[in-house]
Amino acid sequence: MITNTELQQKGNQFPNKVVDFKKDADILYFTTENEVILQLTVLRDSVIRFRFGTGGVFEPDFSYAIDEDGIRGYNHLELEEDDAYYFVHTAKLKIRIEKNSLQTSIFDIEGNLINEDELGFHFEESFEYGGNIVKMSKKAQHAESYYGLGDKPMHSNLRGKRVHNWATDQYAFGKDQDPIYKSVPFYIGLTQKRAYGIFFDNTFKTFFDFCQERMGVTSFWAQGGEMNYYFIYGPEMADVVGSYTNLTGVPELPPLWALGYHQCKWSYFPESNVKEVANKFRELKIPCDGIYLDIDYMDGWRCFTWNKDYFPDPKRMVKELADDGFKTVVIIDPGIKIDKDYWVYQEGIENDYFCKRADGPYMKGKVWPGECNFPDYTNPEVRDWWAGLFKELIQEVGVKGVWNDMNEPAVMEVPGKTFPADVRHNYDGHPCSHNKAHNIYGTQMARATYEGVKKFAYPKRPFVITRSAYSGAQRYTSSWTGDNIASWEHLWVANIQVQRMCISGMSFTGTDIGGFAEQPTGELYARWIQLGVFHPFCRTHSSGHHGDQEPWTFDEGVTDIARKFISLRYRLLPYLYTMFYEYIKKGTPLLKPLVYFDQEDAQTHYRTDEFIFGHHILVCPILEPNAKGRRMYVPRGEWYNYWTKTPVKGGKEQWVDADIDEIPMFVKEGTILPKYPIQQYVGELEIEQVELEVYYGLGKNASKLYEDAQDGYDYKKDRYSYRTFKMVGREKDWIIQQHKRGDFITTYDTFRIHLIGLPFEITTIELDNEVISMEDVQFDPKACALIIKKDFTELHLSGI
Repeated sequence: MITNTELQQKGNQFPNKVVDFKKDADILYFTTENEVILQLTVLRDSVIRFRFGTGGVFEPDFSYAIDEDGIRGYNHLELEEDDAYYFVHTAKLKIRIEKNSLQTSIFDIEGNLINEDELGFHFEESFEYGGNIVKMSKKAQHAESYYGLGDKPMHSNLRGKRVHNWATDQYAFGKDQDPIYKSVPFYIGLTQKRAYGIFFDNTFKTFFDFCQERMGVTSFWAQGGEMNYYFIYGPEMADVVGSYTNLTGVPELPPLWALGYHQCKWSYFPESNVKEVANKFRELKIPCDGIYLDIDYMDGWRCFTWNKDYFPDPKRMVKELADDGFKTVVIIDPGIKIDKDYWVYQEGIENDYFCKRADGPYMKGKVWPGECNFPDYTNPEVRDWWAGLFKELIQEVGVKGVWNDMNEPAVMEVPGKTFPADVRHNYDGHPCSHNKAHNIYGTQMARATYEGVKKFAYPKRPFVITRSAYSGAQRYTSSWTGDNIASWEHLWVANIQVQRMCISGMSFTGTDIGGFAEQPTGELYARWIQLGVFHPFCRTHSSGHHGDQEPWTFDEGVTDIARKFISLRYRLLPYLYTMFYEYIKKGTPLLKPLVYFDQEDAQTHYRTDEFIFGHHILVCPILEPNAKGRRMYVPRGEWYNYWTKTPVKGGKEQWVDADIDEIPMFVKEGTILPKYPIQQYVGELEIEQVELEVYYGLGKNASKLYEDAQDGYDYKKDRYSYRTFKMVGREKDWIIQQHKRGDFITTYDTFRIHLIGLPFEITTIELDNEVISMEDVQFDPKACALIIKKDFTELHLSGI
C-alpha cells in the first residue's frame, strides 16, 4: 500500500515548505507553499490533536466520537523556532515540526523520542469518490509493540498485522478474520517502557499497518475525510487509556442488575417457553437477572410490535417475570418492513426519515422481515422520532433493556452485506455518502435507542446493548462481540476480544458464552462460563438451531459448575460495581491485560491469556480440553491462590492446578475484597452484612468499595457510599484504616472481616484507638474472622 514505489506511481502529494504560521490561543496553524495546513491543538499537556487540511481549507469540524464534556486545559504552552524546525513545548511533551515537510517528532520532557514521522502526512486524490485518500506513516521504534483497535479477533499484540475498520456482519467469524462488527481506530504503542496512543478520528474505511509491509514502519490511512488524529502520551498505559476514554467519553453507571447474569437465545417463544426457562433458574438456584427476547417476539419481525399468538399479554408476562426478579430485554433491529399497514413504516415514510440512494429512491434491502427501509440515525430529527418509539415497550409494557442488532448496517443478499456507497446521510447537518457514515451508523442507532430507553425508564437507569460501534459508543451503550462459534479457538478469541475492548475505551463488553453458532460440549461450556463471569457484560446466547444452551442442558456436573461461578459473580458484585464507578470517573478499564498491569516487564508484552479483573484479581482461563490445570504467568509481586488461600510469588511462569470445576485465580496481597451474600437476582435480599476478605501484605495498600441505591440517579447528588480502605502490614501488626465519603446509608451495619495470610497470632485488637476484647468483635479463631461496625475509622491488630 505505501511503499515508496507505489506512492510515486499513485501520485501521492506531500506538504512542502512552511510559508505561514499563526497562533490562536491553544491552536497553532502551519501553512505550506502548496496549501497544506497543519492545525495543531493542545488539548492537554499530554493530548495533542494533529489535523491536516489540503487546498488551503478544512472540512467543517465535526465528530461523533469526541465527548464535549471531556477534561480540557494545559499547564504550559511555548513555541520556539530555528532555521529548520518549529518547537512546541507543553508541560509533558516536546514537539518538533520540520519547516520543509511538516514531518513531526515527539519527545517526552526529558528528551526521549516517543514517536516520529517516516513519510509523515501524504495524500492522493480519490478519483472514484472524490476528496482525498489521506495517509500517515511513522517510524517503528526498537521492539515497539501495539495494542487496542477494539474487538479484533487476533493476538493482543498487533505488531506484524495489517487490519482495517469497516463494520461488517461476520456470522461465525474466525480467528484473525478482519474486519468484523466494530470500528475503533485507536491504538496504543509501547516503546522503551513508555506508552502513547493514537486515535485516528476518521469514520471512512480506515487501515492500520503495524510493520507488516515494511518492518520499520507503522502507518494508517483512510479512503476519504481528513487526516485527523490525536496523540496521547502516558508514559503509563493507564494514562493513555484514561485520556483516550476521557476524550471519547464514558457511560453513566448502569443499574446493578445489568452486571448480573443474563440468559438469551434465538429465540425464546412462546410465553410458556420463556416462563419455563425462568422457572428453571429459580428451581436450580442459579442466579439470573436478565432474560432476552430475540426477533421472534415480534409480529412478522416488525420492530415495536408483538406476536400475539406467542405473547398474548406482554405487559402481564413482563410483570410476572419482574415479580420473580427477571428483567426483560428485547431486540430491536434497524430494518423497518415495507408494509403500508405498519404504523412505524407509515410514520417513517410520512416524515421522510429513511435513508435514500443518490438518485432519490429509498434505500431498500432485505433483512429478517423481508424488504425493508432503514432510518437515517445520523439525522437528529430521526433520532428523536426513534427514541419516541420506545414509549410502549419501556413505559407501558415494562421492558427494562433494549438490544440493537444488525446495525453495521447488515443487509442480506447484496455484495458487501451492507448499504451501497451511494446511500446518502444527513450526518447532523453535514450531508455525506455511506462511505463516511457506515462506521458510525450502529453507534447513532444505539444513541437514539439510549435516548428513548432513558426517557421512558426514568427514574431508573437505561440499559442498551449494541453489536456495531464506533469510538465514543460507550457513552450510550454496552456491547457484545457478535456471532461467535462454540469452539475452543473461539474461547481463546473471546478472552482476547474483551481485554482489547476494555483498553479501547469500551469496558462494558462481553461475548456469547458458549458460542452463538454450533453447539458446545459440556466441558467447553463449563470453561466458557468460568471466563464469562469475569467479563463486564455476562450473557449466555446461542442461535438455538444447534440445540439448547442453558446451564442445565449438559449434565449435572456442568450445572453445578455454572451455579458455582455465576454465584461467585454475584458475590463479587460490590467489587465489580466499584470497578465500574472508577471506569466512569477515571476511564479505568474493568479488565486489564498483563501489559497494562506491568508494562515494564517485557514478559507481559506478548501474553494473551492472563488478565487482571479490576485492580486486584488475576484470572487465567483454561483454553483447551481435558486439562487439569495449566502453565501461566503470574506477574511480579505477591499473590494468593483464591481457592487455597496459599501465597504465591510472581514474576515467573508456573503450573497451576485447575480441574474442571476451577479456574486459575489469584488475589494480590494487600487487597480488601468485598463480597455480598449470594442472591438469585439483584434486590432479592436486603444486604445485612458485607464480607471483607482481607489479604495480608507487607507495606501500604489500598482498596475501594462503592455502593448506592443500585439504580436511579441519586448517586449524582452525592447519595452514594465510597469507602477507601488503607492497609499497613508489618511483621507483628496490621492496620486497616477507613475513610468514607458520600451521603448514602447502606442497609447493613457490620462488616465480617475474614483475615487471610496473617503471619502472627492476634493478641490485641484496637478499634478506633480503644483496646477491645475478642468477644466484642465476635472473633472466630478457626475462620480467622471478626465482625465490626461498618463505620470504623481504624482497626489495629497486634500479635506475636
